Amino acid sequence: MRQASCPLTDLPAPDSIIAWLPAGPVTRNQFLADVAQLAERLPDAGHVLNICQSRYHFIVGLAAAIIRGQVSLLPSTLAPNTLARLKQDAPDVFCLHDVSLENIDIPGFSFPTDRAPVQGILAVPEIPSDQLVAHVFTSGSTGTALTHRKTWGNLVINGRAESERLGARGHALVGTIPPQHMYGFESTILMCLHGGAACWAGRPFYPADIVTALEAVPAPRALVTTPFHLRTLLDAGLTLPSVDFLLSATAPLSEDLAARAEAVSGAPLLEIYGCTETGQLASRRSTQTRVWQLLGNVTLCATETGHAARGGHVEGTVAISDVIELVDERHFLLHGRNADQVNIAGKRTSLAFLNQQLLAVPGVIDGVFFMPDAEPDDHATRLCACVVAPEHTRQSLLAALRSRIDTAFLPRPLVFVPRLPRNAASKLPRAELLALLPGATGSTDRTDSMTPGRERRWTVPVEHPAFPGHFPGRPILPGVVLIDQAIRLADGLLPAASTIRGLGNTKFFEPVGPGTCLVFHYAPASTKALSFEVRTADRLVASGSFTLGPQS
Repeated sequence: MRQASCPLTDLPAPDSIIAWLPAGPVTRNQFLADVAQLAERLPDAGHVLNICQSRYHFIVGLAAAIIRGQVSLLPSTLAPNTLARLKQDAPDVFCLHDVSLENIDIPGFSFPTDRAPVQGILAVPEIPSDQLVAHVFTSGSTGTALTHRKTWGNLVINGRAESERLGARGHALVGTIPPQHMYGFESTILMCLHGGAACWAGRPFYPADIVTALEAVPAPRALVTTPFHLRTLLDAGLTLPSVDFLLSATAPLSEDLAARAEAVSGAPLLEIYGCTETGQLASRRSTQTRVWQLLGNVTLCATETGHAARGGHVEGTVAISDVIELVDERHFLLHGRNADQVNIAGKRTSLAFLNQQLLAVPGVIDGVFFMPDAEPDDHATRLCACVVAPEHTRQSLLAALRSRIDTAFLPRPLVFVPRLPRNAASKLPRAELLALLPGATGSTDRTDSMTPGRERRWTVPVEHPAFPGHFPGRPILPGVVLIDQAIRLADGLLPAASTIRGLGNTKFFEPVGPGTCLVFHYAPASTKALSFEVRTADRLVASGSFTLGPQS
């Protein structure tokens, strides 16, 4: 039977460590003082949008909201339409932040810069188990995003179950995913409140930053990451500090990548399976078994349309949008999402399998298969793929894929891009993938015959890794990042057999903050130069030109 109340944290002693900052550890006592101070200062409201980039600020904000009886809203994106819906559903919402609120039309409250004083040993507050503390939202990739309610008692069960399975108690956790994402929320926040772990306050993105973060926390330590971040880290060839385990989620993990990660790190790699609706459900060690083991007291039951999860931390009985094969009461095999299944010319496969084959091709840095919108007039719909593979041509990559997959599943079109539009959780929003296809605004397909002067659009990610250090309190996109993006988006506009060799006269007119929607305008200045302008809806941000030369 679930307890009537649960403590805010189960850390056993006042000097137990809940987080690591660059300045050093944060004890339970200091954490409780920070929470009490923030709780006193928060606006009177029922809902809070917590976008704090510091993981420690986020966990303090979450706890303070719980003390005040406020519900934390954790959407999957901060796109304007999402924010408009939040305001409609929760008119009293305010935004707790430690970065600029530019382009976020919600009343803001800045995280305090002063540190709460600690006087004596502070008691741990008790929270009613049935208190509603969070709303999490599905991505809406297949329709309108849905809201899912999370109560305190079930979140406590969630954190304890994962920590017990992983043996995470006493470990420092370095996470590459934001705490607002369900996986990051469970595996770097809940396990610190109820699971005895301590989180690193930052969110490293680039491989060198991940190594630096791991070096900043003491052993035992673990890396909580995604297949994309993991692959990028391994490809960088850096020497990794020792870790006790690696944790991966958000996308299928290939056996090759799992084996490589364990060989390089010398530590076991564990996968978490779950979804926003249910939270995490199961785990496995990918190099040893394909079978998933359910967490805690979670169970699966068969339904008319598939399977549903219930028990443990799951709120009610929740249908699962995946194809599952039960092995026994505690174990199952996962055969992909229902929407992941592909049937072309009477042949069946899964997008997960195709993606694994694509990423296994030497020279492919990143890539993804996806289904475009259905063709009209009963025309056959063919698979598409976007790839980052500078060493390949279309012909060489298709030849490599023919040796791995049935020709019915070869992508048409195959779009080469300088970078995939991954979000903070390394997922790929469908709308942004569709925008890369030939004929769509923003397409960068090398095989598409584009005319000079076409526009490219880019929304600056709120969680871009350049912001925390540039500058604290007022994040501004560095000019070098803006130019780098201009180069990447210009890729499909260059004359045949040419490449960008240098940067001409460039001027910056206005600062750019998180969430800004930018439009890049390109036009040929001569046969050896390409000019560009970067604008928002109402102002010129930057202008300049690139010098062109033959490809080496």
